[in-house]
Amino acid sequence: MRIALIIVVALLGIIIFFWIPYSPVGAEFKRVTDEAAKNIHKETAVFSEADLQGLPAPLQRYLSYCGYLGKPKMDYMRASLTDVDFIMSETRTIKIGYQQFNLVEKPVRFAFIRSSLFGIPFEGLDSFINARGSMQGKLAKVVPLFNQQGTSMDQACLVTWLAECLLVPNAALQDFVKWEVIDDRTAKAAITWEDINAEGVFSFAENGELLSFRTSDRVAVDMDGKETIVDWSAYFSEYYLTGGILQPKIIQSVWHYESGDSIYFNQNLREVTISYR
Repeated sequence: MRIALIIVVALLGIIIFFWIPYSPVGAEFKRVTDEAAKNIHKETAVFSEADLQGLPAPLQRYLSYCGYLGKPKMDYMRASLTDVDFIMSETRTIKIGYQQFNLVEKPVRFAFIRSSLFGIPFEGLDSFINARGSMQGKLAKVVPLFNQQGTSMDQACLVTWLAECLLVPNAALQDFVKWEVIDDRTAKAAITWEDINAEGVFSFAENGELLSFRTSDRVAVDMDGKETIVDWSAYFSEYYLTGGILQPKIIQSVWHYESGDSIYFNQNLREVTISYR
C-alpha cells in the first residue's frame, strides 16, 4: 500500500511539474538574453542619409521606404510568435510558441521554442554566442533529446543572424557585414565573425520591401544529427505600419530540397511581433 501511494504521489508530482508554467529552458533563455542586453554599448544615434552611402540601391530603398531614416538605431530585437506550425519530420508537424532575441553590435542570437510531443512538454533553445552555435531540445523539461553543435551549426547560426539583420537594420550597418550589388532588386551580404564566414542574397520588391533571403550556408540538421546540404530561405511579407516603421507580419523559413520546397516554419502564416531597444 505504501509503495503504491509513493508511486501515485511521484506520478502526480511529475504531472504537476509538466504543466506548471515554470520552464528551466525558458528561464535559461531569459537569463542569457537579459545578460546580453545588459552588457552592451547603448546606441544613441539615429538612422541618417549618411548611413545609406555605399550601400546597394535596393538596400537604400528598403531603409527609406520602411521609415527607418530619422528613427533611433536599435541595440537589439525581440520577436515572438504563437501557435506556429513547425515541421519536425515528414510525418510530424507540431505547434510551437516562439521567442527570439538578436543582438546588434555583434552576432548573438537566441531562440526559445515551447511545444509538446505526445502530450509531454518539449522545449528547445537555439543559440549563437562567442562564435559558437547550438540547437538543444529537452523533453519533459529536463530530459535531453538532442544537442547539435559543431562547425556546420556555427555557420548555420551565423547565417541565420545575417538573414534577419534587416529586421533590425542597425545590424546590417555593422563593419563585419559586407554588401555587394547584384542588380536593382538583389544584393549579396557576407559576414565574417572570428573564424566563420557566411553569405546570402537578399531580394527586394520594386517599392523597397524585403521579400526574401537565400543561402547555401545553412545545413539542414535533423534530430538524429543527420546533415543535408540544401539551400535555405527566409521569406518576409504583409508589411504593416507600427511605431512609424513598416515591418513584415509574416516570416517563414523554407528548405529547398531536391524533392521540393518545405515551408518548415510558419506554414500557417502566424503573425510575428517585433520590438526594439
